[in-house]
Amino acid sequence: MEQRQIRAAHTGTTVTVYQAYHPRIGLPAARDGRFPAEWKRERMTWIKPSFLWMMYRCGWGLKPDQETVLAIEIGRDGFDWALASACLSHHVPEVHGAFGEWREALRAAPARVQWDPERDLRLNPLPYRSLQLGLSGEASRRYADEWTVAITDVTPLAREVHALVSAGDLDAAARLLPAEKAYPAPDLAHLGA
Repeated sequence: MEQRQIRAAHTGTTVTVYQAYHPRIGLPAARDGRFPAEWKRERMTWIKPSFLWMMYRCGWGLKPDQETVLAIEIGRDGFDWALASACLSHHVPEVHGAFGEWREALRAAPARVQWDPERDLRLNPLPYRSLQLGLSGEASRRYADEWTVAITDVTPLAREVHALVSAGDLDAAARLLPAEKAYPAPDLAHLGA
């Protein structure tokens, strides 16, 4: 497996990403299939194609203000645009050259990327990295209002998988995980991949 690879549930036209919210945002979003007016379109929002990385981040939907776990299907054209427009969230001289050049690129980019350790079913880090994609400004607005195809509340799935992991039944838990496979992303050299 490559050190940095986007693994996601995807179709020919969509890719699924995950976020977790307070129920006052998550429940209306899932009910209506779009983010409510309360969702701040001007703020940076982070999307994660990895279900288990999202479980690590939100503690299986048990952390405060992250009790509603959403699977958001977005158009691949939007996701690919965000990747092509993104900048790494930290300076890597081999990728960016001088620190000042990276800082300028980061300031101008509507999206940013972090590669964080992927997680196993017990949420322990694995030896390869998973993508987090931060969207701001134009990218955040387009994500909420143009790219989103469907929003599903997957909190029950998160709780069911967590219960099986807690009971030690990792095989049954693994069978419930979304089918994530390598995403055929455009060239990601500018993102250290």
